[in-house]
Amino acid sequence: MATSDRSHTRTDLVRYGFGHVDAAEAALDELALLCGIDRDAILSRVVTVGDPDAALTGILRVARRDAAAVAPVLTDHRGAAALWALTGASEGFADFYFRRPAQLADLLGREPTVPDAAELTHELLASVEAVDGFAADGGEASWVALRVRYRTLLARIAAYDLLAPDAPAHVDLVAAALADAAGAALEASLAVARTRLSASMFPRDDVAAVALAIIGMGKTGARELNYVSDVDVIFVGDADEATTERLGGSRVVDIATRLAVQTMRGISSMEIEPPLWEVDANLRPEGKQGALVRTLESHLSYYDRWASSWEFQALLKARAIAGDPDLGARYIEAVAPKVWSSAARTNFVDSVQRMRERVTEHIPADDVPFQLKLGPGGIRDVEFTVQLLQLVHGLTDATVRERGTLPALAALVDGGYIGRADAAVFASDYRVLRVLEHRVQLRRLSRTHLMPREEDERRVLARTSGLAGSAAEIWELWERIKRDVRDVHVRLFYRPLLSAVASLGEGERTLSPEQAHDRLTAIGFHDPAGALRHIAALTSGLSRKATIQRHLMPVMLRWFADGVDPDYGLLAFRRVSERLGDTAWFLRVLRDSSGAAERLTRVLSGSRYIGELMEWIPESVAWLDDNALLRPRSGVALQDEARAIQTRHPETEEAMRSVRALRRRELLRTAMGAVLGVLTIDEIAAALSTITDVAIQATLRAVRREVVPPEDDALDFSVIAMGRLGGAELGFGSDADVMYVYRPNGVDPQRAHELALRLVAALRASSEDHRAPLDLDADLRPEGRNGPLARSLDAYTEYYRRWSLSWEAQALLRARGVAGSVKLVTAFFEVADEVRYPRDVDVQGLREIKRIKARVESERLPQGVRPERHLKLGPGGLSDVEWLVQLLQHEHAGRLPALRTTSTLAALSVAVDEGLIPRPAYERLSEAWRLASRLRSANTLLSGQTSDVLPTDRARLEGIARLLEYPPGSATRVEEDWMRASRRARQVFERLFYG
Repeated sequence: MATSDRSHTRTDLVRYGFGHVDAAEAALDELALLCGIDRDAILSRVVTVGDPDAALTGILRVARRDAAAVAPVLTDHRGAAALWALTGASEGFADFYFRRPAQLADLLGREPTVPDAAELTHELLASVEAVDGFAADGGEASWVALRVRYRTLLARIAAYDLLAPDAPAHVDLVAAALADAAGAALEASLAVARTRLSASMFPRDDVAAVALAIIGMGKTGARELNYVSDVDVIFVGDADEATTERLGGSRVVDIATRLAVQTMRGISSMEIEPPLWEVDANLRPEGKQGALVRTLESHLSYYDRWASSWEFQALLKARAIAGDPDLGARYIEAVAPKVWSSAARTNFVDSVQRMRERVTEHIPADDVPFQLKLGPGGIRDVEFTVQLLQLVHGLTDATVRERGTLPALAALVDGGYIGRADAAVFASDYRVLRVLEHRVQLRRLSRTHLMPREEDERRVLARTSGLAGSAAEIWELWERIKRDVRDVHVRLFYRPLLSAVASLGEGERTLSPEQAHDRLTAIGFHDPAGALRHIAALTSGLSRKATIQRHLMPVMLRWFADGVDPDYGLLAFRRVSERLGDTAWFLRVLRDSSGAAERLTRVLSGSRYIGELMEWIPESVAWLDDNALLRPRSGVALQDEARAIQTRHPETEEAMRSVRALRRRELLRTAMGAVLGVLTIDEIAAALSTITDVAIQATLRAVRREVVPPEDDALDFSVIAMGRLGGAELGFGSDADVMYVYRPNGVDPQRAHELALRLVAALRASSEDHRAPLDLDADLRPEGRNGPLARSLDAYTEYYRRWSLSWEAQALLRARGVAGSVKLVTAFFEVADEVRYPRDVDVQGLREIKRIKARVESERLPQGVRPERHLKLGPGGLSDVEWLVQLLQHEHAGRLPALRTTSTLAALSVAVDEGLIPRPAYERLSEAWRLASRLRSANTLLSGQTSDVLPTDRARLEGIARLLEYPPGSATRVEEDWMRASRRARQVFERLFYG
């Protein structure tokens, strides 16, 4: 070949994606020689494939064994395209053709199409020469013939799939063909099984008289099977009355059982030709412990008496796929009513949700980011969501009773149970996920559901799927789909949209949807259409819960309408109701305690903070019936519970999950007590501070045993609370200001420093909670953000004695030991007390504090915010009161031990008693401080978001007013009260601080 021609060929090889051009050229030369075909002719037939190097290697291997079988395919346009596509996507198919080169002939001249169920059944029965349900031969040769023919037909399906220009658009057709092929293979294997039994164990007439139906479950039943997947089945055996009387019931079941065993062997046992897939019968009654085959009557008896909810969910996709069609049809007809009434079972929804969560929890941690099927955002999230909605609505709506995920999704949209946008995301992403799953299984014709870890394999996946152009792009697509699917799953699976039609209550059923819409608008709902959907979801159906809520709903709607945000309150109530299901105590509280029901509407319509937490802690509804349950639990009780968590959960992640749950629960308890007026602002601050203390202490215990090895256990480490946490004055949404101190105690100093930093990092990481954020803020440490996160006690001592600035001494005024070594905390405050309570007043230091305060007022106030509306930094706000108190402490606490407190109000009270400020000044300052604290917490409770700014929006101001127990219509009054209190406090502050 001329040099220019060779160069042209190399360019073509690169264009087709060959990575090893020299090796490819050599392989092409050898392939051309073996097959007697010009290499340019071979190259002209190459199509874009996932791994062209592997394809060429695979084809060459086959040609070395049987060139005569390969040559016709390489010269046939359609055959060559199919061969390159198959071997470029699947080493498994390359191995198959190496074992069975004669099967290549099936590719010749064949237009890519998907064989239908009839064709698949005909071909596979023909492979074992089946007549009237019996194969010509019951030997192992029949099993081999069956498996070879199955893989040949599988290649037809795969070739169509790989050559399709838009794989996701065809994935349901491909999956259906795979399921049909599985059913046909079982039918053919059953024919061989009948012949084997009649030749060795039972008379042929007896075998023929026993009916065996094979019921496909899961993806097989839904006709959405993978290339290589366990085929879930249930076996049903039976016979007519005459046969049963002649043989006896036990012999009928015995024959049926042996047929089932031999059928499974024909598919899954080790033979000359490898197994096709695993036939899994573990979804049968009693699972692995139950009989492999039961009669129809026995199945129905089990489902009536002992079946669990998950078993009915599994039966949702049941379909007769092989064996006796009449028996299969009778089985499906008999179990269908049980499936579609199962959602009425107690706690059915919760049980399905828990089952999905358990699946996720049992995935190995290393596999979670790669799990296409079981992981968060994967295939199961779509399937579980769709199945749950089907089962709930299928109780009364037959239109959603579809086996397949995509048809069911379409039916749910048509019925108004899922929004079109969410359904479009699910449908599109589900198709892509299934294509990815198919491609990773094709690679080696092996059962896997993991995205490739290696970049080269991801590149191949990108090319075979046609979904991306590179390894990075296919991974980016996967990450995006995970996020989108998980988002829709969480919103639908935990808060299903159960109806699109409204039904208000027993006395108002005659209202048309338009009349109901107008009624809700009139009483204060801003989104009456949404409210109607929620009402329908809460009251539809025949369950006990729906009946009780139909009676309560008219009253509760009025209570919601009287609240701050009736639309959100109703939505939150729906979410809580769905989480609790038909829990007996919940229904009892709603029905029998009008006070609790009214309180529930009040907290949900008044506080998004409560609504969001209550959705995840729905059992908190029970607290509304008893004020004692709304009061904070003691620090001792919380500490005991936290220590018990550590005992039960030696692993940090498990322990922290429980600690976060404890913290959320107690935050919710405090919030509910605050909104319902059970707690004062002082009790709220103390409770929130105690909860935070316990959370930090428990977190430190958990991470220390993971971070600090036994040989370094002498290391002392403590957390010092600062700011509002140090003063035990936290509000809702407050950061937790802290400092970190350690003492080596014999540990190498450098090692001690490294361990301390690791403890800090672990503390911050483990305390993170997206549902109830806990921000450990260390900005008040020496040198602020520029200083080290953790210092040794000696380093603190040296720093404070030599370089400490006035603001750092001021910050220590609210320092308090919160976690870690008690001895170290004591030693730290021996140093800190000298700095924050000086014996000799530093006049220059006092001037510096005043200068810094003036700078804070001018520089730290956010742009665009009116100063008088800023509750913290504005005139007369929290900062004014706290800086004045701290100035007094810094100046006088050295001689007045009573001033040595971290509490702002306690120190202010002492200042009055000691004559440092007049009583009227104390009253104005404390009034402003308390009101600012209440407004700040109310703002967070109302919106679920932290803000230091008094809103200008009248609706939000009204909401804050209602939380502070002002009468309706008090938005202006709240604003005026704050302006008056802050103005009076500012006057006192300027006189005492700067005077």
